[in-house]
Amino acid sequence: MAVVDKWTGLGSALASFLFLWSMVQRHVPVTLSHRVATWANKLASYLNPYLEITISEYGAERFRRSDLFLAAEAYLSDACALRARKLKAEIGRDSSNLQVSVGDNDEVTDDFQGATVWWYVAKKVPRSNVINLYGNQDEPRFYRVVFHRRHRDLVVAKYLPHVLREGRAVTVRNRQRRLFTNNPSGGGRGRGDVWSHVAFEHPATFDTLAMDPEEKEEILDDLEAFREAKDYYTKVGKAWKRGYLLYGPPGTGKSTMIAAMANFLDYDVYDLELTAVNNNTDLRKLFIETTGKSIIVIEDIDCSVDLTGKRKDDKKQADGGADKPKLPMEPEKDEGSKVTLSGLLNFIDGLWSACGGERIIIFTTNHKDKLDPALIRRGRMDRHIEMSYCRFRAFKVLAKNYLDVEEHELFGQIGQLLEETDMSPADVAENLMPMSKKKKKRDANVCLENLVEALKQAKEDAAKAKEKAEAAKKKAQEEDDAKKGKGQDQGDKTSESKMSNGHIK
Repeated sequence: MAVVDKWTGLGSALASFLFLWSMVQRHVPVTLSHRVATWANKLASYLNPYLEITISEYGAERFRRSDLFLAAEAYLSDACALRARKLKAEIGRDSSNLQVSVGDNDEVTDDFQGATVWWYVAKKVPRSNVINLYGNQDEPRFYRVVFHRRHRDLVVAKYLPHVLREGRAVTVRNRQRRLFTNNPSGGGRGRGDVWSHVAFEHPATFDTLAMDPEEKEEILDDLEAFREAKDYYTKVGKAWKRGYLLYGPPGTGKSTMIAAMANFLDYDVYDLELTAVNNNTDLRKLFIETTGKSIIVIEDIDCSVDLTGKRKDDKKQADGGADKPKLPMEPEKDEGSKVTLSGLLNFIDGLWSACGGERIIIFTTNHKDKLDPALIRRGRMDRHIEMSYCRFRAFKVLAKNYLDVEEHELFGQIGQLLEETDMSPADVAENLMPMSKKKKKRDANVCLENLVEALKQAKEDAAKAKEKAEAAKKKAQEEDDAKKGKGQDQGDKTSESKMSNGHIK
């Protein structure tokens, strides 16, 4: 009973002290209260050797989550989640993968270069009658980083940058990559409206790409060197970007090559449709809205728009060479995209190309000779990759992928036919895909025999086409010679007539 009375008295005394302190604070000058608070903090620092850093979920931009907070969240989920006792699971934005992260009101520890760091996840309880500035988040969260004061320089100068760097890397690895396409009218409607996107789920890899293995290895080495060359590009004073020109006949794997590059680098893909861009200004806006770690693709660059800058002159000449007067109510006709060669060159290699960094720009074409030399010179399109017809080494990749066959008795005949016949990898793959109705699976023997027949037929068709072309050429030459001979005969008759007339005269 005496113990209960003792604790009761202590509680009453503490309550009385707190009441009196609150009354005293009202009459104490502000400077004195600040001085007392400063002394109290100093006394606490002497008694408590631990420091703390707070990382808020929302920074200066109240409607946007802090990059450091997001990086810390990703870092803790990857490096420290196994040591946490409270976890939360959710489906990430634009992703079907389950993401597990550290739950609220939990503590996790991390070790860095001999220093122990404690992370505390908590929420800020909002005051009543306060307008929420954090969107749908009723209780903004924050991280409290606690560490010994002797590790202050290490944590501030090295550990937190390490968390930011590793957290961003984890975000890139776990994110759902996207395939973008530009909206019509060039995106003058505001931020976020210039591109539309879907999840990028193309399964192509360099292992499945029908191409000579040595050429593939060179391309992989080039991509790997680019990805690790940020400091080198800064040293030489160049924007961190690289251009690739993929050229060759249809069906030779140009689009598949782009997908394989994106999957190898873990980059987003921006498929730029030039015919939907109004002018050079809108083209620059599109470039600004792209992110780093991305591939910007313009397919069939020779067929997209006329980049000579002479569209208007050509149309005027076709209409008679003069501007026709327009009626007051006559609407303006859409002349299509006004993107010029100069605007596209600035897009690739101008001042705007350095915004963001770590980008790859790819052009594809079926006719390399139709492109302006200034557009594909080194420095803009740094590497030219020819996507040619299927040859034997590329065929072996297809046979392994489609039929799980690495050696076969028909390979010798197929190899000879492929060297004599131009057949695209897409056509070769089509002959390897038929499934046997009886066995309910692909029969390698049947597929390879079908390919042999298709190659023989293609060889015959090519020979007939060649004969037909030579015959047409020969016929045209004969007609040309006949016209020249007829013209010469008429000239001789004319001269004889003149001589006869002169003799009579």
